[in-house]
Amino acid sequence: MVQTFTAAVHQEEAWYVARCLELEVASQGETLDEALTNLREAVELYLEEVSQPTIESTPLVTSFQVGRAA
Repeated sequence: MVQTFTAAVHQEEAWYVARCLELEVASQGETLDEALTNLREAVELYLEEVSQPTIESTPLVTSFQVGRAA
């Protein structure tokens, strides 16, 4: 069975940190692709190890703007 999950990725210095929004799983890599590949592997291992994983519903992900005082 194929499941779709959502990843949030940000950069911390030389590393990309990828976090699965539906699970409490995260990983990192030196490139964006490596971080996502590592996250995919971490999620697969997590789902194999946890008999009844708690999968949160996919959150609404959007952007917004904030003005700054001059």
